[in-house]
Amino acid sequence: MASTFKTLAQNDSVSTKTLLHEAIPLTGTIVSGTYADGNIKNYAHGMFQGVYDYPYLSSSANHIFDITMGYSSDSSLSASSPGTQQSKKINLYNQMAQVLVGYDKNGNIRKFDSDGDFVGTTGDKIKECFFFNFSRLLSKDEIKKGSFEMTLGTSGSLSFDGLTFAERIKITDASGSDGYFVNSPAGEYGVLYATGSNTSVVGDVLKANQSYAVGLLYYQAGIAVISGSVFNDANDQGILNNAVGTVDLVKAGGFKGFNEITASTIETISNGIRNRIQNIQFNNTTELNSTIYFCRANHNEFNYSANPTYLSGSSIRVKPTSDDEPVSYITTVGLYSADNQLLAVGKLSEPLRKDPTIELTLRTRLDY
Repeated sequence: MASTFKTLAQNDSVSTKTLLHEAIPLTGTIVSGTYADGNIKNYAHGMFQGVYDYPYLSSSANHIFDITMGYSSDSSLSASSPGTQQSKKINLYNQMAQVLVGYDKNGNIRKFDSDGDFVGTTGDKIKECFFFNFSRLLSKDEIKKGSFEMTLGTSGSLSFDGLTFAERIKITDASGSDGYFVNSPAGEYGVLYATGSNTSVVGDVLKANQSYAVGLLYYQAGIAVISGSVFNDANDQGILNNAVGTVDLVKAGGFKGFNEITASTIETISNGIRNRIQNIQFNNTTELNSTIYFCRANHNEFNYSANPTYLSGSSIRVKPTSDDEPVSYITTVGLYSADNQLLAVGKLSEPLRKDPTIELTLRTRLDY
């Protein structure tokens, strides 16, 4: 061990940040099918549905995301006679908007805005939404910008076979890497765009061969907000080709598309959405902060050891003759506080010889 401490100068340390990314694939077979819905947890309050990667009663199951939905109090859906769980659906919309969008200057809850600028006409407001809240286990510090992709089956009527995905749309944050917004209390977010991922027997899946802004992705919060228009055709103010038709999410009832939410429970609609998910994938991000310390041993420093075994009698063991220069071997680096309390220890892979003819710089990295 060293007999003296050396103070690190200002130029002896530097702080860095490293972003680590991990690919997260969520196939539709995990979300619905593989475990016969044993991995789906419905709660007594009925306000959202939890999805796990394994039957949720198992100790090895991991929570992957929650599904819920809601609409604004001034949506056309809330203007009709009170529907099933209407107050909960309006409260859910307001809750998510409070957290993700915030308030305007008059203290009113802002509505989700499809282009993120909160100005202009009210036609760009998203008043009916599906919410996908990804667990921190998957999203880590944030979802990597520009990596999100969700593929949904948009066949006109729901069947639990291949016909469900006969027509599909792909939703991505195409401009997320360089076109994201920072005017949210929940951090950065990007606009989600839908494109037709295939050509169906009736032509283009979408009402026109272009991309449509259909939602928002909040990167740090790990929440995707998807407009109800993804399941409506042009006649129902949606993005789908009228020949494809408005999507049936519950296989029953007189409504289709997002309108089915008024007469159905959140659990029922969540089941319908899950069975239309073909694929979800994104890269997560872990921010690794580090401080690098350059521990410099000059030619006249650390050439002697305070270890009792360094001496044999009054002679240094590693000096064959008394005329030789002192020599030591460095095996460990210790980082100490200002009051000389040991905070961190780093071990070298092999001992380094040190004598008055040698100067060393040891690079020590502390991650946190």
